[in-house]
Amino acid sequence: MALAHQENIPFTPSGKSFTAVAINTAAKAGEWIKSKLGSHTTLSLKYSPQDLVTEVDKGSETMIRKLILTHFPTHSILGEEGVEPGPEASAKALTEMSGAEYLWIVDPIDGTTNFVHGFPFYTVSIALAYKGEVIVGVVYDPSRDELFVAEKGKGAYLRGKPMKVSGEAKLTDSLLATGFPADREGALPLNMAGLQHLAPKVRNVRIAGSAALHLAYVAAGRLSGFWEIGLNSWDTAAGALLVQESGGQVTDMEGNPYSLSIRDIAASNGTIQQDLLQELKAAATIGS
Repeated sequence: MALAHQENIPFTPSGKSFTAVAINTAAKAGEWIKSKLGSHTTLSLKYSPQDLVTEVDKGSETMIRKLILTHFPTHSILGEEGVEPGPEASAKALTEMSGAEYLWIVDPIDGTTNFVHGFPFYTVSIALAYKGEVIVGVVYDPSRDELFVAEKGKGAYLRGKPMKVSGEAKLTDSLLATGFPADREGALPLNMAGLQHLAPKVRNVRIAGSAALHLAYVAAGRLSGFWEIGLNSWDTAAGALLVQESGGQVTDMEGNPYSLSIRDIAASNGTIQQDLLQELKAAATIGS
């Protein structure tokens, strides 16, 4: 499948390629989720009172699994709703899947709390890893009908046009985003320390409640950077590729390159990455 590199030629996947299947699957699941807005009938707690799941999450994942396996029946799928709650279970599930040649990594609704409250910032996130490396990433925002798509080495696109990260060169000019982790005992205090330390040093900070959407916005140049503690592979896999293919940088808090096992993530336009990491390390030192 050839992707256009010229800005005046739109990106259009064809056939039953990995990317086309990811796009079609995310779009179908997203439209179904949107149709259920305000009508979910069950609400359960997972890892904490802030970690929610509904029958819509489970229905979305079931739909995604069926659609992917229809095209690629031998592929493996790692989905959030098929894993027990908590960081240990997430790490174990990823390790158990690490030997898969083709592994789809799925978050059927990233931003379930937003969905439950009717706050229109939730997405479907679908990534495909080949031998542990993400090669396709799709994040679909049904509220705005925006589909962000990337293919390894071939760029990232929104509405068929190439995306490019923002041009801010200094933290003081930057708009950042973060989240409030569901782990209220460990990850949340660390993330709050980073927020308290960084907020006075940047233009402003936003919290939309969807890590996948935050990463997509970094890729699209709408955010200068994003960080969060305690994420899972399904939160970040697709979004990380979007950022990388838009010219940005994604690392752990030590500056090591992104991998599926990373739980503490920092992403940016690349220009502010080192300054962002430096400030986050300073915040962690103060917090300890």
